[in-house]
Amino acid sequence: MATPELLLDSSIRLWVVLPIVFITFFSGLLRHHVTRLLQGEKKTELEPLSDSQVLIRSRILRENGKYIPRQSFLMRKFYFNDAETGFFKKTKRKVTPKNPMTDPSMMTEMMKGNLTNVLPMILIGGWINWAFSGFLTTKVPFPLTLRFKPMLQRGIELVSLDASWVSSASWYFLNVFGLRSMYTLILGQDNAADQSRIMQDQMTGAAMSVPPDSNKAFKAEWEAMEITEHQWALENVEEELISKDLVLDYSK
Repeated sequence: MATPELLLDSSIRLWVVLPIVFITFFSGLLRHHVTRLLQGEKKTELEPLSDSQVLIRSRILRENGKYIPRQSFLMRKFYFNDAETGFFKKTKRKVTPKNPMTDPSMMTEMMKGNLTNVLPMILIGGWINWAFSGFLTTKVPFPLTLRFKPMLQRGIELVSLDASWVSSASWYFLNVFGLRSMYTLILGQDNAADQSRIMQDQMTGAAMSVPPDSNKAFKAEWEAMEITEHQWALENVEEELISKDLVLDYSK
């Protein structure tokens, strides 16, 4: 016997689905502006930033040096790797590892991040789970396996319910990570309302790609540059272009 299809009351759309969307969206806007108010001016240290730029220049030279003449490549390689005056040989940095537990500025930034990101998400998620508990909001338009039930049906414990249905609590978390395009359209690319981007930056450290130990990074880049040989990729480019032009003329 086939399982009867569930029909949702149209009032759920007005009193559950849309309020959750509006609450999630406007809480993201509020979090963005509060983060901008609490965020202090980050002082960028020139020396680590300069070291990271030098490493980027060296990597670009290794990868794309075949498109410049041999003399130009050797001049740049000499600047980086000369035994006496090379940048990677003569530059020595004093490395002082930073301990986030003893740095008050880092502790303050961590507290601000928890205050503007983690705490509102827990409070709003808990309130929505309490206020809209037990509601089914929508259905995914394709079949899903039972492994998706804990993710899409939080707060509803029905074994016989199809895994394609989405509960109110899960609908909130889907909106948290699904409204990033709207935030980007309204607030711009670099906004503080995109929860997924914030988590990604915290996990990967994408805010600033400064090497933790410049001396080790210089040594590794010196070794990589030392074994890089110049292979002129545009050696016969003029003859190839002329032959292609002749082929095109004959084809006409």
